[in-house]
Amino acid sequence: MKVLIACEFSGIVRDAFIARGHDAMSCDLLPTEIPGPHYQGDVFDIINDRWDLMIAHPPCTHLASSGAVYWKEKQKDGRQLDAVNFVLQLYKSSISKIAIENPAGILSTVWRKPDQYIDPYFFGDPYLKRTGLWLKELPLLVPTKIVEPIASWHGGSRRGGIKKDGTRTPAKLPTMLKYGWKERSRTFQGIANAMAEQWG
Repeated sequence: MKVLIACEFSGIVRDAFIARGHDAMSCDLLPTEIPGPHYQGDVFDIINDRWDLMIAHPPCTHLASSGAVYWKEKQKDGRQLDAVNFVLQLYKSSISKIAIENPAGILSTVWRKPDQYIDPYFFGDPYLKRTGLWLKELPLLVPTKIVEPIASWHGGSRRGGIKKDGTRTPAKLPTMLKYGWKERSRTFQGIANAMAEQWG
């Protein structure tokens, strides 16, 4: 399968697909952190190169609800509209199978609700990092190894309890806000492996 991992500089998802025998390439304005097939530049330069699957991680800076206090300013100067339009362009591309990954935010209001929310602790990495998946012609990701979370990756506190899917959300976990934006934006290995195994 020919797989494009859009807006990824880490190479984590790309390499999970390569490990399973796929022809995968990452693409970002930044260089790749791990040597491997990578296009450094605009994703729309290569989006029509006959990909079977695209997993896109568009920047969430102007979209995530964690920055909602700045939304009025970003709506006024057009940054949020540009970010939304970028996501919609990715989704409306000619690629038949697409996953758009982003935290909870404005996309649910101006576009549509995600098909599902996932957390790293569903896939063996013990962190809360609630992430939405907007899917086209792809099944929901099935949790592979539910573990007890030890920290919240993005900050904020949550009430503990059992959710509808049987997973548990604990309360008052420490946060990992000491990390910079690059560390916070990387996909966890367990999620990358699940994408490659279930969508590949």
